[in-house]
Amino acid sequence: MLLALGQAREASRINEVPVGAVIVSGGQQILSQAHNLRESTQNPVAHAEILAIEAACKKTGSWRLPDATIYITLEPCVMCMGAVVNSRIKRVVFGATDPKAGAVVSNFGIGLDDTLNHRPEITRSVLEDECSLILKEFFGQLRNK
Repeated sequence: MLLALGQAREASRINEVPVGAVIVSGGQQILSQAHNLRESTQNPVAHAEILAIEAACKKTGSWRLPDATIYITLEPCVMCMGAVVNSRIKRVVFGATDPKAGAVVSNFGIGLDDTLNHRPEITRSVLEDECSLILKEFFGQLRNK
């Protein structure tokens, strides 16, 4: 999660919403790291999770990531949880919850029941205070501008 926070800080530095994601295989090998790039690319799907999943799939040569854990600083949205389910990521670890757009515990419960063909393990609130603070500071600075 510390690496994901580093990615979030990098996003903030370039005026992107500070969300970072890191994918690790087998608990040890880093497959990919990414941060939001929606503003920079003007691409609505350039979320940290999507970019990290794409890079991990490219690195492994497979669209399936069954031994992978994704660490994300913010609870994933519907789109990103869809990508997690479709890529068969084993485990999702996230920091801050997202009451408005979070699709795991805040809304929708994606991945928490047997409705879909894959159900990742979910770990929440890891370094939650740090993950929340970077978002609060970013949006506070935006409001002050």
